[in-house]
Amino acid sequence: MTLPAAAAGSVVLAPTSNDPMAVHRMGYGAMRITGPGIWGHPADPVAAVAVLRRAVELGVNFIDTADSYGPGTSEELIREALHPYDGVLVATKGGLTRQGPHEWFPIGHPKYLKHTLELSLRALGVERIDLWQLHRIDPTVPLEDQAGFAADMVAAGKIRHVGLSEVGVEQLEQFAAIVPVVSVQNLYNVTNRASEALVDHCEATGRVLIPWFPVGAGPLAGGEAPGGSPNETTDDVAARFMAIVASMGLPPSQVALAWLLARSPAILPIPGTSSIAHLEENVAAADVRLPAEAVAALNALSS
Repeated sequence: MTLPAAAAGSVVLAPTSNDPMAVHRMGYGAMRITGPGIWGHPADPVAAVAVLRRAVELGVNFIDTADSYGPGTSEELIREALHPYDGVLVATKGGLTRQGPHEWFPIGHPKYLKHTLELSLRALGVERIDLWQLHRIDPTVPLEDQAGFAADMVAAGKIRHVGLSEVGVEQLEQFAAIVPVVSVQNLYNVTNRASEALVDHCEATGRVLIPWFPVGAGPLAGGEAPGGSPNETTDDVAARFMAIVASMGLPPSQVALAWLLARSPAILPIPGTSSIAHLEENVAAADVRLPAEAVAALNALSS
């Protein structure tokens, strides 16, 4: 039986290493299974577990989370739902502290990063994180110290592969000069192209680009932007996007995700939701092939 997520095809993390990892190009972001403001436990933990298990039933085999989601809550729910993760790659992130709902502050001191890594290992019930991503490079700590920590943890067998989040090409290559970087997780979607150059760079260098907030049109369809923040899409771009969608007879989320899948074979979207219905709708985008004229119109939104 062909699983719905498999229709997106696959991408390989660390393709030139001695330890590559292949996953379907339709992942799941586990930020939304926590409480309001990405803080505390969800109102219905049973439903959260059900969403995670349904994602895997649909063929999703890449789950993205972070120690700061909750904090700790998302990782704990993932363990409850999916451990021992047979055939599922669970990626997590470290480096952002939480002071309350919607509050995030980076700390990149190696001792703190080691603390968060050990908590993630315990929360997920594993001895090694398959993909550990630095949630933010801390500008107050030398980049070399943060990259050196990641390299040390790879050597110690606690991290399999390293990724970054919210970086530019220059920072990526500075970090990668110290420890191999297999993926980058930046804000990127059909209506927000700030990371356009990074997408091309990742594709050219054999890295995977994991766009967070991949359904950039979500707020336009009644959803909520990350962390409850205002939608970063301008009214003009929003209106143009919705006009394109209206002519296609598809949910906005599916159009946004299908565009990402068509944009580059290096892209691995991780739409997140706490609803099984929305999950199924998102995963169904793996089988959507946009007409060439629709892709051209969506591409033109960046202008």
